[in-house]
Amino acid sequence: MCGLKNHSRQILINNMTARHFTEADRESLYHVIRERRDMRHFIAGSEMDDAVLARILDAAHAAPSVGLMQPWRFIQIKKNELRDSIAALVEQERMQTARQMGEREAEFLRLKVEGLRECAALIAVVQAPDDGTVLGRRTMPEEMALCSTACAIQNMWLASRVENLGMGWVSFFDPRALADLLACPEGAKPVALLCIGPVSEFYDRPMLEQEGWRQGRALQECLFEDRWPE
Repeated sequence: MCGLKNHSRQILINNMTARHFTEADRESLYHVIRERRDMRHFIAGSEMDDAVLARILDAAHAAPSVGLMQPWRFIQIKKNELRDSIAALVEQERMQTARQMGEREAEFLRLKVEGLRECAALIAVVQAPDDGTVLGRRTMPEEMALCSTACAIQNMWLASRVENLGMGWVSFFDPRALADLLACPEGAKPVALLCIGPVSEFYDRPMLEQEGWRQGRALQECLFEDRWPE
């Protein structure tokens, strides 16, 4: 009996060791988070190994989701003519956005907002039709589904960065028009176009900061105690 207890204790110790991360592991994770960038500039004509893309998508599918609903669906765009059609949709929305920029219209039009034609892989992330999950989302069904999908996208961003690949999230599109292009079923909604691939270099800072478009907020501006401040 004593031998069995010792054996069980050793299994427990081994499991605890397997789940324990070192200081180096911790710093590596924070380093990857700090170095993540929303990339727009890719090396045209470059390719990606299928195994690398599979690892990135596997990381996405490992994301948490409310009620384990896993509402994300990934569509890899392989046909050049479809990529061109999607790029045309994005350009149409870019021009619509520019018209709402007022005095910053010309400045906005100089920004590069996507790398659809240059990236090695283009993935459309689509929110699946609601499957009726109630657990954890009774009061916020749409929001919790979207948050779950966003977690999967963040995992892809971090996985791409640790693979030394750039990833950019493109949101310049009419979701209904893109859903039609992708033959999505009723109730499905595209939420992101993800450009992934080799880049010549990563931005030192977020691109919008480098371009002088906007500056990020310090954490202290977003951290409160007990209530929203006066």
